[in-house]
Amino acid sequence: MINKYKLGNISGEVIIGGVPEGYDGVVLAQIIESEKSVVFIARDDRRMAAVKTSLAFFSEMAEVIEFPAWDCLPYDRVSPKNDIVASRINTLTKLIDSKLIQPRIILTTVAALLQRVPPREIFRDASLNFGTSGCTSRDYLIQFLQKNSYVRSDNVMEPGEYALRGGIVDLFPPGYENPFRLDFFGDDLESTRTFNPFSQRTIAESGFFTVKPFKEISIDENTIGCFRKSYRAIFGAVSNEDPLYDAVSQGRSVVGVEHWLPLFHEKMETLLDYIPNATIVFDYQAEDAANSRWDLINDCFSARAEMKTRGLSGSGTTYNPLPVNYLYLPPDEFGASKLGRTKITFQPFAVLESFPNTIDAGGKPPFDFSDARALPDVNIFDALRSHLEDAVNAERAVVIGAISEGSAKRLLVIFKEHYIPVSIDPKNSISLAVLELDSGFLSADLELITEQDLLGNRLTSPKQRKIRAENFIADTSVLSSGDLVVHMDHGIGRFEDLVTLDLTDSGVLHDCLQLTYFGGDKLFLPVENVDLISRYGEGNESLRLDRLGGVAWQAKKSQLKKRIRHMADRLIEVAAARELEKGEVMVPQPNFYDEFCSRFSFIETDDQSRAIEDVIGDLASGRPMDRLICGDVGFGKTEVALRAAFVAVMEGKQVAMIVPTTLLARQHFQTFQTRFADFPVKLGQISRLVPKNESEETKKGLELDK
Repeated sequence: MINKYKLGNISGEVIIGGVPEGYDGVVLAQIIESEKSVVFIARDDRRMAAVKTSLAFFSEMAEVIEFPAWDCLPYDRVSPKNDIVASRINTLTKLIDSKLIQPRIILTTVAALLQRVPPREIFRDASLNFGTSGCTSRDYLIQFLQKNSYVRSDNVMEPGEYALRGGIVDLFPPGYENPFRLDFFGDDLESTRTFNPFSQRTIAESGFFTVKPFKEISIDENTIGCFRKSYRAIFGAVSNEDPLYDAVSQGRSVVGVEHWLPLFHEKMETLLDYIPNATIVFDYQAEDAANSRWDLINDCFSARAEMKTRGLSGSGTTYNPLPVNYLYLPPDEFGASKLGRTKITFQPFAVLESFPNTIDAGGKPPFDFSDARALPDVNIFDALRSHLEDAVNAERAVVIGAISEGSAKRLLVIFKEHYIPVSIDPKNSISLAVLELDSGFLSADLELITEQDLLGNRLTSPKQRKIRAENFIADTSVLSSGDLVVHMDHGIGRFEDLVTLDLTDSGVLHDCLQLTYFGGDKLFLPVENVDLISRYGEGNESLRLDRLGGVAWQAKKSQLKKRIRHMADRLIEVAAARELEKGEVMVPQPNFYDEFCSRFSFIETDDQSRAIEDVIGDLASGRPMDRLICGDVGFGKTEVALRAAFVAVMEGKQVAMIVPTTLLARQHFQTFQTRFADFPVKLGQISRLVPKNESEETKKGLELDK
């Protein structure tokens, strides 16, 4: 732990060493005890989430507030997501309006800190209060919602939406988990209730709550004038093909207008201006992350500036990128913003406290269990028990962090089997908790051992890449000009290009896929509807394209539906016959099965867990299994087979795994050897690459085990 006297005397720029990832939450909790307000600047969103998890576990006294960065690229044509903007607005207004009653830590990222924010006076006194100490008329509320870019909808589902039904106003202000339903009788507010956005049913009566601005841009007479003046000053005379300028001049918001945010205000500020006396704590390598972010910002600006010289594809309009320094802090200004502040930088390595402006927090990387995992005659949980005995003798508290509730339950069973005295009570010297951290730490009086430290790195299974409307621009590599695609309603066409069009004559641009059909007919498909198409497969120049509006494609679909119905009838007959058959009942043995599962080096996805549960359920049902597991390469199909094989073989059954190639046979054999290493199971391999005598011996073993 850090000496409190040293913490209380920190000023200027200080390096605190001995702060490995995971231990940063402990050290921050100690800094907060000496400082009323602290800003932690993480390298990225993943690190911010990890620090938040650590703080939630190791510190209960501090108020933790998040300020995320926009989730879109610099100079993008899309707006940040509503929930991101709502979180940012909630934080900025809270920093202005609320009184500091308890220690507070603001978690943010390098990307968020480098971006300028609206000035404080924009959000000061810019909220409406409802409940015991405040109210307003229905008409004034609606004017407020429209001015602050709330979106009117039929049913309120997301932050920033509102709905009107007579005297009832539904709205979802930022900073709340559920929307509110306000019942007006004329200008009198009769009741306020929270409701479920999905079922639209009332949850409970509501007390005091605040309606805050929803966007960082509010469009009114003053901001429109400011925008028009600044836009012309920077970009000169405005052409007739400038949809942004035209839309804002008419008081309309357009998608992506946030990237011209500084033009709506006389000046811009930074997050640090909202907390002038806060101590700044930098994550390890945060300065390097800032340099990378500056490179990205400049690259995006250069790309937009180059596009401006040649215009947008398929459109006569241009994109005027705002000069970098207007919205983003340059390196020299970023450094100047820290002057006069206490600045602390974390680093994982130990430092010599004899050096000026250095403090050692005493944290070290976690105990290394890799040797125990590598030795074939050592059980990892026996090695853990021995290590925990040493920790208790050293009077060091130990927390074992499980990645999920399911993992925690599984580990408790295994620990009991191996006589490891672990409790879920945090007051116990050895406790188990759900703590989603990648790595633990070791200090003089506290140790954290994560599930990854113990069992090896758990990697989240890769997500299947799909062509989605929101990320199509980044996925153009999956489609090339000339590729054949199949439209759900129009059949086979040819993808030509990605173009930008004004589809509604309103100045709002849309990215569209240009598809060509028989006779040269063209279809422009907005990217938000890209899920209507799929790739045909390998291109075929001689393939006849379908005709737009023709009946051939519908006839093909009708014939295919008939064939599918016939196949379904046959499959139902086969399935009914199988239901009448009897099968072996094979139930997993809890202790051994949990230990076997714990050695899986990935985090199970929801689909993978469901497939495993279904397969194990089939084995225990007493009926023949008839199940097909589908998944792309690396999605975890082998693990499903491993667990099914384990259940069967522990019931005294033989298991054969048949694969299409000798290479796969070798790979799967090595995987099975690793996973079954500590269990009394015989393994064999038969392929053309295996010597004949070994294959014969394996076959004889199968006959003897009958």
